[in-house]
Amino acid sequence: MDVLSTLKKEGFVFSKKYGQNFITDERLLGSIVDDAGITSADTVVEIGAGAGTLTAAIAKKAKRVIAFEIDRSLEPVLGATLKGYDNVEVIFDDVTKWQEAEFDALTDGKYKVVANLPYYITTPLLFMLLDRKKPPVSLTVMVQKEVAERICATEKKGDYGALSVSVGVRADAVITKVVGREMFTPPPNVDSAVVRVDMRGETGALDDKTLFSLIRVAFAMKRKTLVNNLSAGYGMSKDEACRLLTSVGVDVRARAEELSCRKFVELADALYLSRSQR
Repeated sequence: MDVLSTLKKEGFVFSKKYGQNFITDERLLGSIVDDAGITSADTVVEIGAGAGTLTAAIAKKAKRVIAFEIDRSLEPVLGATLKGYDNVEVIFDDVTKWQEAEFDALTDGKYKVVANLPYYITTPLLFMLLDRKKPPVSLTVMVQKEVAERICATEKKGDYGALSVSVGVRADAVITKVVGREMFTPPPNVDSAVVRVDMRGETGALDDKTLFSLIRVAFAMKRKTLVNNLSAGYGMSKDEACRLLTSVGVDVRARAEELSCRKFVELADALYLSRSQR
């Protein structure tokens, strides 16, 4: 099916507001679904159905596809693209406004996410999904190449930051392919990458609230040492911050980007215990 002709026929106008950059290459679409490891037993949630090209590719493999699309002007386009796929449900709504219980009831609590994410909401969407009590089994998403590199970065690398650790403490992430900007209509200003994130389950921390608070505080001022950030973020003295770091074998001169995900969990546990004893 010529999706671009359908878009033209329906008078569709691309919206910068919604970050609309569509993929039409069938080999690329099929390879994204392959990267996600979709099977006939899977329920898949797609966020940002767009013209429905990725939706259709997912529907060929999945048991059920729930596709969210915020732009209702795409309704006739999706109707044409997805004609004959009776395992697809398109919901014209903003997924970020759905209550967690409502979303869980829709998906039955077990699902995978496959999506060409709108760039402008990539990070908030990732955190929204990762922070759920019932997160997806996996996420395979197209994002800006720079964001994909941040998601998958490890300690002591330039891209390593709060996003890297927030993902790394609970999931395994890998870039499966880099996609040039010329593969999109219209072409964005940057290249993209597909990243697959497989959830491991629990973080292993004594208290996740403390862990994720620590991650935010540790990277609040990236050029500052951990001692300075802990002192500013938690109102503790620098001596207290030094003792906390020393208790888990971290150099008092260290910055956040030097700590592995595992070390962040250890430090969060020490912080939680020290505060519990007050």
